Amino acid sequence: MTKVAAVQMVSTPDVGENLATARRLVAQAAGEGAGFVGLPEYWPIMGMSDRDKVAHAEQQGAGPIQDCMAGLAREHGIWLVGGTLPLVSPDAGKVLNTTLVYDPHGQAVSRYDKIHLFGFNKGDESYDEARTIVPGEAVGAFEAPFGRVGLSVCYDLRFPELYRAMGECALIVVPAAFTHTTGLAHWEVLLRARAIENQCYVLASAQGGLHANGRRTFGHSMLVDPWGEVKAVLREGEGVITGTLDAAFLAGVRESLPALKHRKL
Repeated sequence: MTKVAAVQMVSTPDVGENLATARRLVAQAAGEGAGFVGLPEYWPIMGMSDRDKVAHAEQQGAGPIQDCMAGLAREHGIWLVGGTLPLVSPDAGKVLNTTLVYDPHGQAVSRYDKIHLFGFNKGDESYDEARTIVPGEAVGAFEAPFGRVGLSVCYDLRFPELYRAMGECALIVVPAAFTHTTGLAHWEVLLRARAIENQCYVLASAQGGLHANGRRTFGHSMLVDPWGEVKAVLREGEGVITGTLDAAFLAGVRESLPALKHRKL
């Protein structure tokens, strides 16, 4: 069995402060025995303005945010799914919202640029990620020692066709910064649905609390098993959840209910 962890943060506009928090919480996760750790979306910066992240965009392979993630993976000997960070895009006024994955040697081994960009407008609450982010184009997945891992980010959770395109996964990761409004309504049910329909584990690392910019994120970082049962959850505030991936249980679910083999489309 493989022990995994999701880190939950309440990120601030201060990149240095967020790096320090990530170092502390990843160390906690590794200290609890996790060999695979996920960070949340936007963990390096939740600015006062959506455009603040553009000034901190890094070229792939260089920059303090990537140095931090590579160092954490290497120092603790873990697989690290680095939530998302802003990478330089072809549009000077926008960034790519990117997940980078590091192996236990600190090498970047996979990349996924968030495809689906969040838009929401209800009353006084309004978001439009397309103003500052260029959407990705390619499905992301990689091979870990325990099996295939599918990469997705936050709003992607509402698009089940993306997860089918990943192929059969042992684990799907979902770093996120769900708003409290949408999270309260849909977060858990969507995570459980993705686990059930893909018959795999889902590990969701979330932002969870009231941020300096006034935004409230939902939290509820969780691990869901292939039967759709929530195995661990952290409702709000920073912290770590851990759980195990049981290959025998996963195989048993697929054997007793071979839905993946029954697909016609």
